[in-house]
This record gives sequence, C-alpha cells and structure tokens, in this order.
Amino acid sequence: MPTDQQAEAALREMIGTILTEATERHGLRLADGLQVVGAAALARLAFDPSWPLLVLPDADAPRAGDVLPDLAGAPAGEPRGAGATATAAGDLPFAPAVLPGRAAHGSAPLSVLGALYPAAHPAFGLGGAPDATVGTLDAATLATGAHLLPALDPLANLASPHGLPWIAARLRAPGGCPWDREQDHRSLRPFLLEEAYEVYDALEHGATADLAEELGDLLLQIVLHAQLGAEEGLFDLADVYRQIGAKIVRRHPHVFADTSAATAGEVVQNWERIKAAERASRGGEPRASDALPAAFAGLARSLPALAYAQEMQARASALGYDWPDIEGVIEKLEEEAVELLEARTDAQRTEEFGDLLIVLVNLARKLGIDAESALRAGNAKFARRFASVERFAQARGRTLDSMTFEELDELWQQAKAAERGSGGEEDRA
Repeated sequence: MPTDQQAEAALREMIGTILTEATERHGLRLADGLQVVGAAALARLAFDPSWPLLVLPDADAPRAGDVLPDLAGAPAGEPRGAGATATAAGDLPFAPAVLPGRAAHGSAPLSVLGALYPAAHPAFGLGGAPDATVGTLDAATLATGAHLLPALDPLANLASPHGLPWIAARLRAPGGCPWDREQDHRSLRPFLLEEAYEVYDALEHGATADLAEELGDLLLQIVLHAQLGAEEGLFDLADVYRQIGAKIVRRHPHVFADTSAATAGEVVQNWERIKAAERASRGGEPRASDALPAAFAGLARSLPALAYAQEMQARASALGYDWPDIEGVIEKLEEEAVELLEARTDAQRTEEFGDLLIVLVNLARKLGIDAESALRAGNAKFARRFASVERFAQARGRTLDSMTFEELDELWQQAKAAERGSGGEEDRA
C-alpha cells in the first residue's frame, strides 16, 4: 500500500498531466482561475460555475486527516483550533454532508452538477476519460475519470449566487435597461414591500415552486439595492453577507459561544440583551428610529400596523413588561372596551379603539398567534363566504343591494353551512 507521501506525489503528477492536457486541448488559462475538487466532495464544497471546474476521480478527493476551512471565519486551509483535522464529520460541531443552500438536490455528485449546469454543458474527459456533457455523464464515469467543465457564460450561470448580481449590474450598466437605470433606493421601496407581501402570501401554502419564485423576486430587490450601494461606493453584497452573518453569529452565543439558552424564551431574552448592548456600543449614533425608545430601535415604521404592534409588544415582554397570565390581558381587554363605549368624540373613539387593538395584539401574542396572519386568514374567510352569498343571491334572482340585512345574514349562515359540509373548518363566526 502506498504511503501518504507516495499518494500525494502521484496525485501531483496526475494533476500536472491533466492540466497540461486541459491547456493544450481545451484552451484552459490557469491565470483566469481554476477550481479543483474531487467528485465525492462536489456536494459539500462551495464552487461556482463561473470558473472552470476540474473534477478529480473519487480516489483523489480530500481524505480523513486533510485540513478543512474554518466555517467560523479562519482563512481556507487553516485548521479549526490547534491541530484540528477532518478525522470524521462527527468530530466537528457542524459538518453537513451537503453544502447548505444546495441541500434540496441531494448529495449525489451528478445531482449537484445537474442543478448548477445546463444538461448540454460539456464535461471534457482528461487522462483517458471520455468526453461527455453534464446531462450524459454517469456516476461511474464521473467517479473514475477526471473531467474539465468550462466556465459558464454569465447569462447561463443562473443557479449561482453570482449570477443574479451580474444580471443586476448589466441592467444598470450603459446600454442596459432604461427603467432599471432610472431607479434609486427610494424609487425601489414600493417594489420591496410588494415582493415581501407576495412572499408572505406564498407562505400560506408552505414549500412550493411558487414560494421559490417569490423568494427569488424578493432576492432581486436585495441585489438591486446592493448594486446601487456598490455604484455609490458605499457597500456591496459582500458587505451585506458579512454584516448579517456576523450579526447572527453574535446574537446566537448559545450556538457559537458558551452562553446557555435552553428555551426559545431564553433565546429571545438573550437576543434583546445583545441588541441593547449593541445600541449602547454605538454611543448614541443617529439612526432613523431615534424618535423611538431604545428598546424599539430598528423597528420599521412601514411594517403593517398589526405586525408592528406585535413586534413592539414582544420586545417589551422580552424586557419583562408583560402580563403574567392571559387573564390579565382579558381584564385589560374588557377595560379598553368599556373606555371605547364611553368615548364621546371622534378623536377619543379613535384613540380608545387603538388602545383596544393593542390589547388584542397582546392577546394574540400570549396565545402564540401571529396577529397579521390571523387577520389575513380572517379576511380570506370573509371574502370566501361573501362570494358564496353573492352566488346564492344570484341563484334567487336578487342583487345584494336589494336585500335586507336579515336576508343577507340568512345567506351568510347558508354559506357557513355549505363550507362546513365541504370540509371547511367549523367555527362560530
């Protein structure tokens, strides 16, 4: 059996041979960059189709004992801690078999390539391996021979994190799209909200192709704002990634450091304490939310009012200002209802109605209900039943505006009964 040094020498010799072949036969330019990965590691390593990819046979994939990049931030090639090596996946705190972000396509090397490259993209065989395309490669051929996959054209590199930023930059460049070139951060704001709401709607149905499409539409808005920031020399996507990554690591010390948090409630309390410390460390740095209490800093005023109220109340609760039980919320609800009934002017009624809504939002929070989702579901149910009322009235040859409230309510009860009979949720609304 060859020693590790002999195997390493053989690997270097093989790579030298196939690189010579790749440069002579296929015009590979090493100065333009090259990614090298073993076939068995395709699923767990990050590579981008915008660079040429050299896939080595399985036998030459990284083996136990090879040094891995430190996912917490050490430069590639440096061990995770003193003397750390990849002895086994279980020895690492988190070492997924499939690269996060590509897990839906499985761990089979061919599945990974098929998700990133068009089926007709060439996979040139090297060192005696036959030429093929990504769509015609079979597992045995990929595992036993070296292959060179040329870089994808930017317009074909659609499944990569770098594809969409290239498209956004092209739209904004001279000769690009006149509409995109006219936009700025402010003009794009309505589209950001619209796409966020469409994602919210798609979430009603869980993980579907529609959700993937809507998340893509929302991602485009983020990429466009990052492109504008890059053009202004202020920030780019690398800064967006870095800042959110650092923030999430910093605010999860129970995962990435030695803080303990056994429950979701403890996580929220830690989160709020860390945010408060971050605000204090900025030393009163001006922010758009300066008019708010420090505890509510960063809350976007453009949030829907119910979502804004629930987040505001959740922050207050995390800092200890909350009713100890639901009974206290119910008592407050009764108190606010009485005050609304006693209001004498329009201004007083508006104020008291707002107070009543705040308590209702608190009740939803205490019950673990998302108030915004609940109201949207209630709106959908009302619209669904009112459509039935319209159909029933039409079947009687009547129009809604010609019917009394009692007649309309009779049709409403009929719509409720029909919904229950068809398997809809039973309720007392």
